[in-house]
This record gives sequence, structure tokens and C-alpha cells, in this order.
Amino acid sequence: MLIQKFLTRFGRYIELMGRTFGRPDNWIMFGKQYLKEMAQLGVDSIGIVLLISFFIGAVICIQIKLNIQSAWMPLWVSGYVTREIMLLEFSSSIMCLILSGKVGSNIASELGTMRTTQQIDALDIMGVNSANYLILPKIIGLLTMMPFLVIFSTGSGILGAYCTAWIGHVITASDLTAGLQHDFESWFFWMGVIKSLFFAFIISSVSSFFGYTVEGGSIDVGKASTNAVVSSSMLILFSDLFLTRLLS
Repeated sequence: MLIQKFLTRFGRYIELMGRTFGRPDNWIMFGKQYLKEMAQLGVDSIGIVLLISFFIGAVICIQIKLNIQSAWMPLWVSGYVTREIMLLEFSSSIMCLILSGKVGSNIASELGTMRTTQQIDALDIMGVNSANYLILPKIIGLLTMMPFLVIFSTGSGILGAYCTAWIGHVITASDLTAGLQHDFESWFFWMGVIKSLFFAFIISSVSSFFGYTVEGGSIDVGKASTNAVVSSSMLILFSDLFLTRLLS
């Protein structure tokens, strides 16, 4: 029964994505929606990304220095480990998990409200491909902004580590800089960007599906929003495992 329910929902998801990815009927309207979604899903998320990444970078640097580093290790180990954690996992995977709660619930509740108030039905009656008109700009907009969010997250985390060095005097700035520069592999940065693109698609498409297919009233919109966040988070964790193995 559970497998049948999953396959049915997955089939509806594939069908919806088939309707979504098509040539827009009006490129001007698509451009306006695209810019709106970039601002709403990406630009409005920069603040929380910078704030969380700043403190996580600072905490990682402190924890590595106080609990792992010893006399047998070089002084730059804290900076090196901080850089690797921010590049490989936090700025891509963990940050996307956090954004799935903010962005995913936003998308699902917006489309769910439009469904319950029959705005989507009105678009269909007028002959507009509502899936293409409403969902495609969200997917493309988040895909466009996600690499920038990853860059901002990494930069903010490193800045937090430097503030730890300057204000907390846990590690010297020169040792931190040496660790950040030690054996730098540029592919790790691109790996995080590539992973974030997959995660951005998961967040936007899965949340759009749950919001677009809401049946019922306002209570069901809340349930759809919760299901969107949970499903997106689980898919991000599963895909992170395979992407990390594939790209490493």
C-alpha cells in the first residue's frame, strides 16, 4: 500500500514536471516572474545564510582548535579543517537543508493557497499552462541564485573564523590564513556548487508539487507545506550521499 502510494505520487510528480518544462506562452511575463522569484527565493535568503554561516564558521574554528588540535599537529590545522567543512558540506548540503525549511515552505504555501482559492483553476480555464507559468520561474530562479548563496555562505563562514581569531584570540590570523591556503583544491568549491544545483532543483520542484496538488482547505495547505519540507530534506540527504560519492 505504501509503495503504491509512493509510485502514484511519483507519477504525478513526473507528469507535473512534464507540464512545467515547456516553452513559456509569454516571455515577457516569464521574465517578470523569473526576476520576482530570484528576489523572493534567493535575495531574501541572503541574510539568514550570512548569519548562520558566520556563526557556524566561528564555532567550527573554535571547536577544532580546542578539542582536536594538539602539540603534534601544525598550528594551521584549524583553518584547514574549517575551510574543508565549509566547502564540502556546510555551504552546500547543510545550508540547503536549512533553506528547504524557509524556501520550501514558502513555495508550497504560496501555491497551495492559490490552489485552494481557485486561482490556479482560473488560469487553466483561461488556457494558460499554470504549471509552466507558476512553477518554472521558481525552479529557474532558485537554480540561478543557489550558487551565489553557496559562495556567500563560504565567505561568511571564513569571515566568522577570522573574527574568532581577531576577537577571541583562539588562533592567530596568520595561522588561520596558512590553514585556509594549505593544499587548496579548487574542485572542492565546484563540487559544492554542483551539489547545490541539484539540491535547489529538489527544493523548488518537490515543494511546488506539494503546493500545486493540494486538495482541501487551509489546513491541507499547512500539511502540504510540512510534507514539502520533510520530503525535500530527505531527498537532499539521500542525494548528498550519492553525489558526494560520484563527484569525489
